[in-house]
Amino acid sequence: MHGQSSIIVESKDVEFYYSGEEETVWPALSGISFTVNQGEYVALVGPNGSGKTTLLKLFNALLIPSRGEVLVKGISTANEDTLPEVRRTCGMIFQNPDNQLVATTVEEDIAFGLENLALPSREIQNRVLETARLLGLEKLLKQPPHLLSGGEKQRVAIAGVLAMEPKCILMDEPTAMLDPAGCREVLKTVRKLNRERGLAVIHVTHFPEEAAGADRIVVLNEGQLIADGAPGEVLTNLPLLHSLGLRGTAAVELAALLRADGCPLPPQILHNRELVDSLCSLEQNS
Repeated sequence: MHGQSSIIVESKDVEFYYSGEEETVWPALSGISFTVNQGEYVALVGPNGSGKTTLLKLFNALLIPSRGEVLVKGISTANEDTLPEVRRTCGMIFQNPDNQLVATTVEEDIAFGLENLALPSREIQNRVLETARLLGLEKLLKQPPHLLSGGEKQRVAIAGVLAMEPKCILMDEPTAMLDPAGCREVLKTVRKLNRERGLAVIHVTHFPEEAAGADRIVVLNEGQLIADGAPGEVLTNLPLLHSLGLRGTAAVELAALLRADGCPLPPQILHNRELVDSLCSLEQNS
């Protein structure tokens, strides 16, 4: 088990109403309690309007709970004095990287948050170069961000957050606007940071194949947490997913159709490779 000190984000019985709506409508979030540990990769899934983005914004203190409490490294997000520390600990990456790119060159963009922290210029320079190296952006440092591909822009947005040395990255559908190559590029980058740097990742996605790469999947519906478990447990629960208008991975869905047709496949197939291997071994044994 993880010790208390390894908890990065904790949500304690959180309820959230958008202003002016309290008591007159359903809350955007209700009774949300869970923790995310250092180094954990959590996918947050659910139908549109289920509260995923709202929850992410609560973890970054862009929103404050109406009831209950969000703690980031043990610090309440409701305390204005510690907001900068909360936002340094949990860096946010949005769906559209253009909303996050503010400077005239990639180098200036990565440095932007660091300059707001008033760090010495030598340290800013070192962090920018180190982060650019880590994300394969060295050759692009003098380029204007608006000339980059979607995947490159999203990597620059990640670099700007990463230079601040967060403990957790919050990602709101970061691949939704990318082509397949840009999508692979960004996910590969984030997984590498998660594994090699022990960064916690909370990733809102509507792609089951992306969620399948997480350590854990949390499912929201109508503002409530309705499932929390390993990908092999959550994404193979097709009755639950289909009832929410969601789906499993292509391999999960196809395996279910084949089983219904009498094919004796094992229950926990999640990825394409597992499906192919199972079908090959059935073929060999027949």
